Amino acid sequence: MNVIISLLAVIVLGVIAYVGVEGAGLRVLFGVIIPYAAVLTFFVGMVYRVIDWAKSPVPFRIPTTAGQEKSMPWIKPQPIENPSTRGGAIVRMILEVALFRSLFRNMKLDFRQGPKVRYSSEKFLWLFAILFHYSFLVTLLRHLRFFTDPIPAWVVGLESIDSMFKVEVMTPVIEIGLPALLLSGLVLGGMATLLLVRRLWIPQVRYISLPADYFPLWLIIGIAITGILMRYVIRVDVVGIKELTMGLATLSPALPDGVSGWFFVHLFLVSVLFAYFPFSKLTHMAGVFLSPTRNLVNNSRAVRHVNPWMTEPVKYHTYAAYEDDFRELMVEAGLPVDKELEPEDESADDKGEKE
Repeated sequence: MNVIISLLAVIVLGVIAYVGVEGAGLRVLFGVIIPYAAVLTFFVGMVYRVIDWAKSPVPFRIPTTAGQEKSMPWIKPQPIENPSTRGGAIVRMILEVALFRSLFRNMKLDFRQGPKVRYSSEKFLWLFAILFHYSFLVTLLRHLRFFTDPIPAWVVGLESIDSMFKVEVMTPVIEIGLPALLLSGLVLGGMATLLLVRRLWIPQVRYISLPADYFPLWLIIGIAITGILMRYVIRVDVVGIKELTMGLATLSPALPDGVSGWFFVHLFLVSVLFAYFPFSKLTHMAGVFLSPTRNLVNNSRAVRHVNPWMTEPVKYHTYAAYEDDFRELMVEAGLPVDKELEPEDESADDKGEKE
């Protein structure tokens, strides 16, 4: 049901945009006001989330257990898995952001007959995720050709690499050519679909999935489909689209005639994704840089870290004092104690009985 609700939400958004432009003529709303509001929401929301995370106190180091911490000279530490220097932490962050290193080590657990617990690698999740993120990045960078004039050379070069596969038949009799196949758009839609299928296919993942997990995937699939339709199926006015996007980028919006309603559907879905970003788990894009288990060095055995706001002496209740208070109850409950109960004085009992 959650996946259907999310799909219907994306379909309704697309219908609203198409009917709003083609039926009600709300081109200013969907072509200018909503895109500007979405971009403003994205930047304000992301800045707010980052500042809120940065203000969260981290009074002590949070080491990971992926590698040996630096301690005795005869114990070999893991300088990247468990770094004790700033350089090691930077290398760990670069590997995490660029290669999704922790996801590469992700394991899955299942039960076999016996019952037996089996741990196995889950490399397909890492492969889907890294292809999805890099194709998303290439698609975003490639779209800069619509917001720049002249187009930077590196954007032209990136698009040339992205469109290296072309379908052309050029003979003296027949000349057939299709627009170059952009791999990033194809991979983006394909990987988003595979991530969606994974959520539906694995029972444990499907059980914990909410509409908030399906909605961004459907939204990205919808953006990819509308983009592919405009490139290969539906004829659109590319010159008019360039004029519209350049007007948005230069804060002098213009709405040329002839731009298809499908472009406004594409633009509206992108705007919804931008506005939705800061309020969803998609903000892990920025949160990964503020993760204490990744950006902090683990030098707890070399440096004594003092809680910075612990200015007043604190009266501690030690375990020895705790056991003195509750030793009889702990022994009665069968709990282990460091100090046994003192034997009762039998002579005092005998004296009491005689009296």
